[in-house]
Amino acid sequence: MSKVTVPFLFVNPKSYLWGKESLELALACDKISAETGVMLFFTCPYADIRLIAENTKHVVVTAQNMDSLKPGRGMGAVLPESLVEAGAKAVVLNHAENQKTLAELFACITRAKELGLITIVCADSTTESKAVAELGADVILAEPTALIGTGTTADASYTVECCKEIKKVNPDTKVMIASGITTGEDVYKVVYYGADGSGSTSGIVNATSRAGRVNEMVVALLKAMEDRK
Repeated sequence: MSKVTVPFLFVNPKSYLWGKESLELALACDKISAETGVMLFFTCPYADIRLIAENTKHVVVTAQNMDSLKPGRGMGAVLPESLVEAGAKAVVLNHAENQKTLAELFACITRAKELGLITIVCADSTTESKAVAELGADVILAEPTALIGTGTTADASYTVECCKEIKKVNPDTKVMIASGITTGEDVYKVVYYGADGSGSTSGIVNATSRAGRVNEMVVALLKAMEDRK
């Protein structure tokens, strides 16, 4: 059973923010999550996981990747146990900027489940999304790779089809549509058309007020869920 509550927002600064700037945004997200009850995933560089985890209470601190190895040899690899020990509660796998083979992806999902980490697994097409659902991902981040960072969102038909087909495979899997998401209006549209959540990188990082943009997106999430009923 997924531990993810709906709707949710994925705040993903990637490697644009680190240290104090990353913590500043995380603290703002923590406050928004506390006030609204919306689950906010917050990614940060590995070296900042403990910093963020020890200074927040409500955001889901999320590692940007991990490897499937177990304690022992593995110089330079990302040990799942080390992420958990640092305070991570979720992990992103198979992002377009850090893709995995099918065998390694399945091994990583299995290791994450052993350690209680929520898995957010990226997929490009509806076909890939269905395959990832078969692997048991908690959240599928369905996004056309070509649209990442462009400010152009996938059309409504992509959202509707992805959500419908993923739920057919595994009704418990949550669906996130996020490529090109820049504003609250973008968030509203994908959630209204069936997504369980959304997320953004450049739309938040490049905003005049990052905290303001996150709040705008959370408000849009909640309105879309209400209007969808």
